[in-house]
Amino acid sequence: MNGFIVNIEKETLDNSDYRRVLYTAKNSQLVLMNIQPGGEIGMEVHHLDQFLRIEQGEAEVSLDGVLHKIGTDFAVVVPAGTAHNFVNTGDIELKLYSIYSPPEHKDGIVEHNKADEIEEHFDGKTTE
Repeated sequence: MNGFIVNIEKETLDNSDYRRVLYTAKNSQLVLMNIQPGGEIGMEVHHLDQFLRIEQGEAEVSLDGVLHKIGTDFAVVVPAGTAHNFVNTGDIELKLYSIYSPPEHKDGIVEHNKADEIEEHFDGKTTE
């Protein structure tokens, strides 16, 4: 395996897709997201741990019904089994990256907007 090196701040800020899987390893996955003003991820629960970092924008985050207001440079850890949602409460795109452990999505998935959302879960195939 070669690994993956990227300027994550630049890639996140340049990303215009709702979801873009950048790299998938056996035990983790790096994903970019761009949520339009007023948009949201939608309430969900994963059976894995998730780390998210906001590079631009403001959001209201719900973790098991507890609301938190966050913005640029905030990080959120969502433990497995936690009901969560991120809502863009600002006037600009909410740009973030997420690390899923283990992977959640099929490698290489690109969803240009939320309407393109694909429910294709990780199938065991990694980037390398």
